[in-house]
Amino acid sequence: MRRRKAKKIAILPDPRFKEEMVTKFVNNLMLDGKKSLAFKIFYDAIDIVDGKIEDQDGLDVWKKGLENITPSVEVRSRRVGGATFQIPTPVREGRKQSLGMKWMIGYARKRNEKTMAQRLAAEIIASSKEEGAAFKKKEDTLRMAEANKAFSHFRF
Repeated sequence: MRRRKAKKIAILPDPRFKEEMVTKFVNNLMLDGKKSLAFKIFYDAIDIVDGKIEDQDGLDVWKKGLENITPSVEVRSRRVGGATFQIPTPVREGRKQSLGMKWMIGYARKRNEKTMAQRLAAEIIASSKEEGAAFKKKEDTLRMAEANKAFSHFRF
């Protein structure tokens, strides 16, 4: 490494749940710097989840859903002798969380409920039940890594 390691920026906990992970999620959800709107969408989605699933807390359902869609391995392209191989590599902790959040938000945006809060709530509920597009993405990534396990000795 030629340079020093980048400093980690301290993330403040969110006002309602006092969780740093919620703030990270809202930062990923935010578009055009509209953080208050992103917080409103997230809190509305959690309230919708609370209404639909009575026996569990909405935040716990969200955490469980996020845990269900975080990948443990991913495939990376690597050229070896003119051929490109998909090499399975383990994912470090921060990237796991980040990928899970991005997948959940991305597939929530592609759903066809009326408001973003409803889309996000539906994706949260689906991922907590181990179904939905984000969970399918994790399964596909895992399957791809399993199929290319033979090339893991090319890891860099």
